[in-house]
Amino acid sequence: MPFVKLEHTRLFYRLEGSDDRPVLILAHSIGLDHGLWDVQAAELLPHFRILRFDARGHGASDAPAGEYSIERLGGDVLGLADALGIERFAFCGLSLGAMTGQWLGAYAPDRLTHLVLANTSPRFPDSSFWESRRRAALEGGMAALAGTVVERWVTPEKLALHSSRVSSLLRTFRGTNPVGYAGCCAAIRDMDQTGLLREIRVPTLVIGGDRDMATPWAGHGDVVAREIPNARVVRLAAAHLSNIECPRSFQAALLDFLLPGSNADPLEAGYRVRRETLGDAYVDAAIARTTGFTREFQELITRFAWGTIWTRPGLDRRTRRLLALAITAALGRWEEFRLHARTGLDHELELCDIKEALLQAAIYAGIPAANTAFQIASEEAGRRQVGRED
Repeated sequence: MPFVKLEHTRLFYRLEGSDDRPVLILAHSIGLDHGLWDVQAAELLPHFRILRFDARGHGASDAPAGEYSIERLGGDVLGLADALGIERFAFCGLSLGAMTGQWLGAYAPDRLTHLVLANTSPRFPDSSFWESRRRAALEGGMAALAGTVVERWVTPEKLALHSSRVSSLLRTFRGTNPVGYAGCCAAIRDMDQTGLLREIRVPTLVIGGDRDMATPWAGHGDVVAREIPNARVVRLAAAHLSNIECPRSFQAALLDFLLPGSNADPLEAGYRVRRETLGDAYVDAAIARTTGFTREFQELITRFAWGTIWTRPGLDRRTRRLLALAITAALGRWEEFRLHARTGLDHELELCDIKEALLQAAIYAGIPAANTAFQIASEEAGRRQVGRED
């Protein structure tokens, strides 16, 4: 298992993705572990090298006895990055992770490219709440607290929709070391970072949940957003774990903030994506067939379809392929359907993927359309099989 030892404490981490991508560090909430970010990590890997870790006292990391501080947790992040040879990174934290992020933004701005602070606060006026949780964990273990956390994590009406995911997180909470949890409770109890927020000059996004009972927007998130100069704000219809309750909206907010607007000509980007999606042979043949009469039309398709729409990060390439198949089948655009079936099977798609898209099309666009589409897809799958045998 991958660990980094900082002084006398081992921290567990997971570093995933291509080495040529910018690094994004994801920091979890108190009582959970790096698994909080499973959904986002998978979706963000095409764009970033993702570093997740278990904060001290949590998950597979060590849980030294005693009371921790936000400064200590922030130092752990920098120590982990140093040990892995990561000079600069974007940082996204939720709850306790975002409290750590505030400290990093103020004290290590040269290390950060972007800062995302979700469902967090710079200070809790009533420190007795976290002191009581600290004592409860030490005296009764995590079971003494498990019954009250779910109602703070997600809204009641969303709980049923996310029950399996929430159940997994609840198991993580119950398995957290009480000593480590108590140490982090002390860090939150003693925290007052309100004065630090004005010192943060890193580009910052603040994400809040409109129904967050743990860190309500009023008096918590709004303070962070107001005090950090030029901070951007996104508010979601969620409780405390907004990345669990609104995973797609959370991811969209991250991508919109973290991915810089491309200065490249959409035509150039379009040719790149068109080649990645359809293959060099098809694009080269299309270019060779282009005449003075059709050049502007080909450039229009490449610039707007491939360079503007297919480059958007909100949908992955596989999903866009399936949408193209379903729509072209519904409209009877069989030449385009065959093209996307062929190139899809040559890249991300398997025949079972196309089958699901066409069964959906059969219901909403009609049996005749699906019948033709199934026939063409079968032909393309057969073509690939013959090619492998040859």
